[in-house]
Amino acid sequence: MRQIIRIIGSCLGLGIAGSAAAASFPPFKDDLFGYPEPVASLDGGRRLDVPYDEARDIDRRDEVPERRVKRQYVELGRDLEAHEKQLATPKGPLRYAQVGASTGGQPILVFVHGRNGDRRLGLNDWTFGGNFNRLKNLLVRGGGSYITVDAGQLGDADAEKVAALVTQLKNESATSELILACASMGGQICWSIAISPTVTSIDAMVLLGSDSTPQRFEAMRRVRGNALPVFMAHGTRDKVYAFDRQLAAFEAVRKRWPADPVRFVGFDDGNHGTPIRMVDWRDTLNWIAASASPTAAR
Repeated sequence: MRQIIRIIGSCLGLGIAGSAAAASFPPFKDDLFGYPEPVASLDGGRRLDVPYDEARDIDRRDEVPERRVKRQYVELGRDLEAHEKQLATPKGPLRYAQVGASTGGQPILVFVHGRNGDRRLGLNDWTFGGNFNRLKNLLVRGGGSYITVDAGQLGDADAEKVAALVTQLKNESATSELILACASMGGQICWSIAISPTVTSIDAMVLLGSDSTPQRFEAMRRVRGNALPVFMAHGTRDKVYAFDRQLAAFEAVRKRWPADPVRFVGFDDGNHGTPIRMVDWRDTLNWIAASASPTAAR
């Protein structure tokens, strides 16, 4: 890892001009979910190197390691109840679950699971260190909405189903920032939609342990005429999608299109699932809020 620059303050890593002023999500359990120090902030805050330690971040955080987080990490309530829904699409029905309802143009985040998952993964309050519970709380408390989908085998037909959903959501709430977050192989869905010339209804992407290439970024810019804010998070020990390949993609984008809103968080000694457990959702959502401009539905 490169030289370490200690960062102090609640706006960890929001080093891009104007981002702190544009932040829209207030603190929620930041003392429990904020990135552990020491954190290295590089490239003006575009890249963070975050330490990860299983003894601290799993064993001391979970009541039952990897199965149930300790109670103080979770806050439940009726507002967080998931409502099961189904959308008819040309490729067949899409089952999804929704928590909260976006009001006044507040953000909508759609989460896509990885291989062998379904909509229930992102609804579990107790796994992955309680991080999904925090995400739900941040969005609902901020007047936004959280949605998880059944993306099947993550193929082309599944991508079209998810595209139909995000298009409908955008039609219903045109001024809301629509964030598509994908884990692991679910990143195929994210990129399929991002480079589609017929789908313009997403405003930002979050990629957690997913595969990205400079060619995909180039295709996104070519079909959209601009670049979406893209947040990438990856563990250095990821055996599914190599860390070096993802960091190289980020660095290639920074070199070729230095003004594009892309950010990379690397978890030192983290594995494939570490970003889902460890990403600081408040920091991420506030960076997106500072970087994205909601697009009109088409």
